[in-house]
Amino acid sequence: MTAEHKRLQENAQKPVPLEKWGPYLSERQWGTVREDYGHYGDAWGYFPFEHAHYRTYLWGEDGIAGMCDYLQDLCFGVAVWNGKDALIKERLFGVGNYKGNHGEDVKELYYYLDNIPSHYYMQYLYKYPQTAFPYKKLYEENAKRSRQEPEYEILDTNAFKDNRYFDVLVTYAKESSNDIFIRIDVTNRYNRAADIHLLPTLWFANKWSVDKDAAKPVIVWEDSNCVKTYHKNAGNYYFYFEQPRHSWFTDNETNYEKFNSTPNTSVFVKDAFHDALLHDKHRKELTERKQGTKFSPVYKLHVHAGETKTIYCRLTDTEQEEPFYNEFKNIFTTRKREADEFYNAINKKEITTELKKINRQAYAGLLWSKQYYRFDVEKWITGTDGITPANNGKIHGRNNDWKHLKNEDIICMPDKWEYPWYAAWDLAFQCVAMAAIDPVFAKHQLLLIMREWYMKPDGQLPAYEWNFSDVNPPVHAMAAWWVYKIEKQQKGVGDVRFLKKIFQKLIINFTWWINRKDDNGNNLFQGGFLGLDNIGVFNRSHHIPGNLRLEQADGTSWMGMYALNMMDIAMEIAIHDDAFEDTATRFFEHFVLIAEALNEQHLWNEEDKFFYDVLCLNDGTTKPLQIKSAVGLTGLYAVSTINKNVLKQLKDFNKRITWFENYRKENHLFWPNEDKSDSDEMLLSLVPKEKLIPILQRLLDEDEFLSIAGIRALSKAHEKIPYSVTIDGHEYSIRYEPGDSTSDMFGGNSNWRGPVWMPVNFLIIQSIRRFGMFYDDSLKVEYPRGSGVQLNLQQVADKLSERIINLFVRNSNGERRCYEDYNWFYQQPGNEELILFYEYFHGDSGKGLGANHQTGWTALVAQLISEYNEPKP
Repeated sequence: MTAEHKRLQENAQKPVPLEKWGPYLSERQWGTVREDYGHYGDAWGYFPFEHAHYRTYLWGEDGIAGMCDYLQDLCFGVAVWNGKDALIKERLFGVGNYKGNHGEDVKELYYYLDNIPSHYYMQYLYKYPQTAFPYKKLYEENAKRSRQEPEYEILDTNAFKDNRYFDVLVTYAKESSNDIFIRIDVTNRYNRAADIHLLPTLWFANKWSVDKDAAKPVIVWEDSNCVKTYHKNAGNYYFYFEQPRHSWFTDNETNYEKFNSTPNTSVFVKDAFHDALLHDKHRKELTERKQGTKFSPVYKLHVHAGETKTIYCRLTDTEQEEPFYNEFKNIFTTRKREADEFYNAINKKEITTELKKINRQAYAGLLWSKQYYRFDVEKWITGTDGITPANNGKIHGRNNDWKHLKNEDIICMPDKWEYPWYAAWDLAFQCVAMAAIDPVFAKHQLLLIMREWYMKPDGQLPAYEWNFSDVNPPVHAMAAWWVYKIEKQQKGVGDVRFLKKIFQKLIINFTWWINRKDDNGNNLFQGGFLGLDNIGVFNRSHHIPGNLRLEQADGTSWMGMYALNMMDIAMEIAIHDDAFEDTATRFFEHFVLIAEALNEQHLWNEEDKFFYDVLCLNDGTTKPLQIKSAVGLTGLYAVSTINKNVLKQLKDFNKRITWFENYRKENHLFWPNEDKSDSDEMLLSLVPKEKLIPILQRLLDEDEFLSIAGIRALSKAHEKIPYSVTIDGHEYSIRYEPGDSTSDMFGGNSNWRGPVWMPVNFLIIQSIRRFGMFYDDSLKVEYPRGSGVQLNLQQVADKLSERIINLFVRNSNGERRCYEDYNWFYQQPGNEELILFYEYFHGDSGKGLGANHQTGWTALVAQLISEYNEPKP
C-alpha cells in the first residue's frame, strides 16, 4: 500500500472519485462544436485559432501545461514569449481541419512526462523555439501539399535547428489536495544566451457572460508576492509567486475592437498581456490595477547556454506566513519518490527498464488526458454567444435531437488538442488501460457515459460532439468486463455491485441496437461507419447508393461480441445472485443466433475464406463487397470460455444451455461451441475452428495483414489489386494506403485503409490469446506465413504484442520505429526518453501518424506490456 494507493483509497469513498485539482484544462477550445454559434455548423471557421487570444470561450478554457479545479472555475497555465513572436505563446498552435492537407493537426512539441492518478505529482515538457514561431510557414506548406503528400510538421521547419530552443518543464507537487506547488524550469538548449519572458497565469473561466445571475469572481492583490482569488463555488485561494518584474491584472473578456471593430468599454480584455508585452500598450494600467479575473506575474529571464532557471509558485486555500518555507523544495522529491513507488508496485512483473519507461509515459499521457467537459445541448441550440443570435441553422442542425444531453464532468479525452471532446468507443478502451492504475476512476467513467444526461432515452450512447448520433462499436460491455477482471486480479475480490449497475444500463443500450440496427430482424446488423471512418468503399454512415441495404460483417460481429460479453457479466453476477441466471441464458442464446446468422447466411465467402459486408440488391439478390479489411476480422473478437465448475454452480443456466445444444444439434442447426474432454473449459466463438485457421493464415501473411508494426486495417493485397464496385452507374473503389488518408471522408484526418490501429490490434491479440489458452499445442499456425515456423496461438499473441511494443522501443541505433524520419531529433541528448503515443501507425514502416498524443487508446500498449511474455534466452 503505497502513499498513492492510500490517496486513491480515500478518493474512492467520494461520490465522484476525483481530486479537486488536476490536469483538467483542455489544450484546444477553439474550433470545437461547443463554441460554434454560426448558421452553418462550421466550427473551424466560426472560432479559429486567430481569435483565441482575444475572444472569450463560453464552454471551456485552454492552455499549456495547465490545471484547473474539477468545475473549471479557476485555471492555471504557463505562457512564454521569446521576444520575436507576434503572440505570447499561451496555447498550442495547430492547423484547423481545412488548413491541413490531412485535416487538423497540432504543430508543437510537448510531452506528458509523468502523472499519478491523484495528480499529487505531474510533469509536462514544452519545447519553445527561440526564433520566431513559424506560423506562416506551417500554414503555407500544409496548404500547398496534396493529400498524397505527408503533413508538414514543425520538425520539418528550422525552428529547432541547432537546438535553438528552450525546454519549459512544468512540475506540480501537491502538499495536500488544495495546496499545490508549481516549479517551472526553463533550460536554454542553444549554445548562446537567450532571453525569455515567463507568465505563470491564473484566470477565471468566463461563466458570468452566459449566466447573468452568476456572481462575478475576482482575483485581488494582496502584496508583491501574493494575490487572493474569490469565487462563490470554488472557494478562496492564495496564489504565491517569487518576485516578478511586473504584476499584471486584466479580465477574461472579449476584445471586441479586434474582433469586429466595436470599441471596448475597458482596456482590461483577454489579450491585454499580449499588447502590453509586445507593443508596450497599457502597461501602466495593468500594473496599477489591483484586481481582475486574469492575473500574471511577469518574469524576464536571461538564460545562458545550457543553463536552467527556475521559478516557483504555489496555489493554496490556506494563507501562508512563509509560503516558500526553507525545505519546501523537498515536496517535489517526496512526490517523485511516491510516484516511483506507485509505478514499481504497478509493474510487479519483471520487465526491462525500457519497457517500464514506456509504460509510465503511456499512463502519464492517459492521466493528462482527463479534461473538464461542459455542454448543455439545449442551451447551446437555443442560445447565443452574444455575437450571433439564435438561428435556424442551429435549431434544426447538428445534434438537435440530443437536447437531453447536459454534460459537466471530468472525462478522458482521446487527445486534448486534436480531439478535445469525448468519443464513446475511445473512452471504453481508455478505461481498460486506466484500470491498471485507477480502477475506481475507470469504473466511474464507464458508468458516467451510461447516465441519463449522456445516454439517450431510447438507449443510444453519444458518439462525439460533431455528431452524437453517429454509431460507434458497442464495446462498453467488453470494457466493463475487462475493468472488473483487472481490479479483481489486483484486489482478489471483484466489484459485483459495479457489474450490476452497469449491466442494467448496458441492457438498455443492447436493446437499442436490436431494435434500431437489425432492419430485417435476421440478426444481421448495420451501424454505419462504426468508428472505422473510411474503411468502406463508400461512406457506410450515409444513404447507400441505389437505395440499397448494407448488411455489415463488423456490425454483426460486434453484436456477437456484445452478447457474449453480456453473458460473461451475467454469469459472474449470477454466481453471487442467482436471479441473473435467466439473463445469462438469454444472452447466451442471442449469441448463438448471431453466430448462426454470421456463419450460415451470406457474410462468409467460402471461396475467399473471409467475412465481407454484403449489399442487398433491389431484385432480392446479394453482392459481397470483397474488401479484405478489419471488417472481416471483427468476428475474431467474440470468443470466451466457460469453466465447467462454474456450470455446476449455475444449475439452471447449465440445464438450459444443455437443452438448447441438444435441440439445435438434433435439428442440424448451427452450434458455435467447442468442447474438449480433457479440458475444464468450453469454448464459445463466432468463428469456428475451420474458419479460424484460414482467417489466421491471411492475418499472419506479411503480404496481407501482418505488418512490421502489427495488424493492418486493410490487406496489403489491395495495393496491387484495388477493389472497385459500380452501383447506380457510379464506380467506387478502395486501395491499400499505408499512411495518411488521401480522401476527405470523415474530415480526412484518419485512415483505416492500411495503417495499424491499436484498438483493433489489442482485440485481435486478446482473442488469439484466448483461443490459444483453449487449444494450447493442439492448434499451431505458421508465423509469419511462409516462414515454416509453427507456433501455438499464445505464442502468436506474444509475437503480435512484440511488434506493437517495438513501435516504441529504441533499437540498437537508439531509434524508435514510431519516429522514422524524426529520429535525428529524438537521439539528441535530453530527448532520448521522450515518447509520443500516436493515433495510428504507417502500415509498412510503423511511423506514427494522426493525433500524436492519443494516449487514449494507444495507452493500451501498457496492458500489452504487462501481459507480454518475453522470449527466454
